[in-house]
Amino acid sequence: MTVELTVDEALTAERVSAPWMAVVCLSLLTFLLVGLEFMPVSLLTPIARDLGISEGQAGQAITVSGFFAVITSLFGNATLAKLDRKLVVLLYTAVLIVSSLAVAVAPNFFVFLVGRALIGISIGGFWSLSTAILARLASGPDLPKAIALLQGGTALALVLAAPLGSFLGGLIGWRNTFLITMAVGVAALVWQVALLPKMPATAAVSVRSIFGLLRNRTFALGMAATSLAFIGQNSLSIYLRPFLESVTRVELNGLSIMLLGLGIGGVAGTSIVGFVLRRHLPALLIGLPGMLAILALLLISFGHFVAITAALVVLWGFFTAPIPVAWNTWMAKIIPDELEAAGGLQVALIQFAIAGGAFAGGALFDLAGWWSAFLLAAILLAGSALLAALASPRT
Repeated sequence: MTVELTVDEALTAERVSAPWMAVVCLSLLTFLLVGLEFMPVSLLTPIARDLGISEGQAGQAITVSGFFAVITSLFGNATLAKLDRKLVVLLYTAVLIVSSLAVAVAPNFFVFLVGRALIGISIGGFWSLSTAILARLASGPDLPKAIALLQGGTALALVLAAPLGSFLGGLIGWRNTFLITMAVGVAALVWQVALLPKMPATAAVSVRSIFGLLRNRTFALGMAATSLAFIGQNSLSIYLRPFLESVTRVELNGLSIMLLGLGIGGVAGTSIVGFVLRRHLPALLIGLPGMLAILALLLISFGHFVAITAALVVLWGFFTAPIPVAWNTWMAKIIPDELEAAGGLQVALIQFAIAGGAFAGGALFDLAGWWSAFLLAAILLAGSALLAALASPRT
């Protein structure tokens, strides 16, 4: 009897742990995707010098990957609608590996951009499927924790991608840095083959069905709130460094410490939010952008004080990182049977919002001064909180 009980317990433990290991496996993929999306930022100078282009042209690597991420998020699920979702994840991981290889060996700017387009395809394709896949791996009550664990890879990448890319670029060169990401991608692919269960396609997804979701008033309000949140936070986040240098007047070491604090705050927020979402989702949807709006105003008022600004920057990271976790959980509650279509639309809107926040914040930063970009962020984030209040009661 004792032996049988032990065997049963072992089988039960295996069934319980296997989905979580699969989520950890996918979290490694998100770490790679986000790291590869932003790694060129820390390597612009050597990339430009080696390829014989300007740093501005090298910076278009981010724009190209974002463009293809939007296209894939809208059309990828429909194109691959009949394939097993495990196979689709493996496909997007293989595209990531090819992207890293193409960038690493690029003899010219064109091949470099092709590599960046491929990482955009991988980013848009996987993120549009991620919530639907997690809903099949984790049971209903565990879904918020699974989403938070997946987003932990994102938060960690935002902390490490730039400094790690800069360090490795100086140590072994930017090309070898991308060869390392290729090797990690191969390891992730092997891990996925071993751990991910088969996930047959369950519903046909079309572009019409994706945009048809906007006929659901609650869903449309939620997507509008999500967009405002991302436009608002990026109209400030992208310009934190020039703000800290010109307004707070921190030196290079102090700047590095503050940006590290921003990332650590993000990791902490993502780690905690999974335990809070189950019972307090509406409060988080409203409170996260609301707190960020207040922080933006506090940065305007106290940005000249180093200690206060440092604390506010950490809090900014703490409250920004959980936003995608909260809205993905909300989406799983509102339309649990249409998560692939909803994920495609959400990723497209977020990519547009990031670009819109960068453009609007940059224009105001240059034309009216840094404070105007931060004020815009506060207004948009307050608008996101208001729309979240309209979208959340039905959750």
